[in-house]
Amino acid sequence: MKTRFTTLDIISILEELQQYVGMRVNQVYDVDNKTYLVKMHQPDKKVVLLIESGTRLHTTEFEWPKNPAPSGFSMKLRKHINNKRLVHVKQLGIDRVVDLQFGDGEAAHHLILEMYDRGNLVLTDFELKILNILRPRVAGEERFLVRETYPVELAKQEFSTLDDLTLREAFGKAKETDTLKKVLMPHFDLGPAVLEHLMLEQSLRPSTKLKDVDLDVVLPTLLTAFEALPLFLKNREKQGFVIQKTETRPKAEGGEEEFLTIQEFHPFLFSQHAASPHTRHETFNGSCDIFFSQVEAQRIELKSVQQERNAVKKLENVKKDHETRIKSLQELQDFDRLKGELIEMNSEIVNNAIKVILSAIANQIPWDQIKEIIKEATGNGDPVASRIKQIKLETNHIVMQLEDPYAHLDNEDEDSDEEDEKNQGKDREHLVDIDLGLTAQANARKYFVQKKSAGVKERKTVESGGVALKSAEKKTKAALKEMAKISTIIKARKVYWFEKFFWFISSENFLVIGGRDAQQNSCW
Repeated sequence: MKTRFTTLDIISILEELQQYVGMRVNQVYDVDNKTYLVKMHQPDKKVVLLIESGTRLHTTEFEWPKNPAPSGFSMKLRKHINNKRLVHVKQLGIDRVVDLQFGDGEAAHHLILEMYDRGNLVLTDFELKILNILRPRVAGEERFLVRETYPVELAKQEFSTLDDLTLREAFGKAKETDTLKKVLMPHFDLGPAVLEHLMLEQSLRPSTKLKDVDLDVVLPTLLTAFEALPLFLKNREKQGFVIQKTETRPKAEGGEEEFLTIQEFHPFLFSQHAASPHTRHETFNGSCDIFFSQVEAQRIELKSVQQERNAVKKLENVKKDHETRIKSLQELQDFDRLKGELIEMNSEIVNNAIKVILSAIANQIPWDQIKEIIKEATGNGDPVASRIKQIKLETNHIVMQLEDPYAHLDNEDEDSDEEDEKNQGKDREHLVDIDLGLTAQANARKYFVQKKSAGVKERKTVESGGVALKSAEKKTKAALKEMAKISTIIKARKVYWFEKFFWFISSENFLVIGGRDAQQNSCW
């Protein structure tokens, strides 16, 4: 999201603010430690100028919260610029610095607004001696401190040169993975939006990497783009645009709904934003006022949207966890049933394997030797030994590889080759744990009992999970409704000038206003 003025923004806003030159300052208020409101008037007009250190300068029609007790900086401004006329408002060179002069001659005072880096707001006398400063600092030999002189001569006076030599040097120092936009930005003074627009007008993609371009082709195109800059600045539309973005949010009744969020403000509809949702305003000043007045409301709304998404995600996790547990129990039942059936179909081999192992143990043959005997018998093609894949005497179990001897009858295929038959055989084989303390039938029965137990768990899980899901869905819907309600309440609304008075609309559709106190009545 764009949060501060670019050089083009400053040029555009100053053109529109010239109409307020000559107005007299009524009062100064502070919104916070960086933002100040300067109320000005002339016989037939009133205006409120909003100044935010490091960020913006425009008039506002919205009612901004004011600190009940003015800050020290506000008091200093009141002392020196109250009742003085705005003599000029101008940019220092081409820097993002604006000088507002109040009063003439030796009674003049300057309010200098810096809109780069961390920003600053400086009050000086007619000789530019600093009387107060928001952010005192020392930059090399320059001292931005009270009683020092503000160095207006340091302001950059001309735009950077954008010729063939400058561009070749810039590209020569860049990395192959750098984009065209990244390489050019340090040499372009009007901001990234203008740069992107000029490039797109010449069919150049700002995100293209250097390794993917032919400089001998790109450089002439860039020079053509930059040659069009003076004409663009001269003929640009004198309007304002707020660029928006389509977002989605969960709805209480299910599904999602779309809404628009503000992203950027510009004095021109650039090529990169032409296809984006946007609102058009008669002035750039008006678009800035709308944008910044809605930023706080949008921040709260986006926070609400994130909370809504978290609530929906939590519900989805509950559903997913429930489904995973059901699926796991179903798979466990299928596997236990299969194991029991395989033991029954191979009961003779299983009983013989149990007898062999128990006989070896009864004869006190060491475990390692039993394993070697099984391995040797397997090598000799013993049908029982070849089925024993692991001996786990510590748990009195063995692992046998069992298969369905009748499965091949269901999958007969005259055209199947040897490789298919081999793969089908692997699919029919399963490793099954066998308890040496039980017969083959008892082992099978144990798996069938486990299968039945898992089935009971599945039913209970379905029943309890259904209740839990309904409860979670109810809570989520209630939360979404509540958050939507809060978001609606907190959205900013434009406060009209007459709302500070008693007012109503008459039956003839006239606005009728009355003072709330003697001071307000005296205004009329």
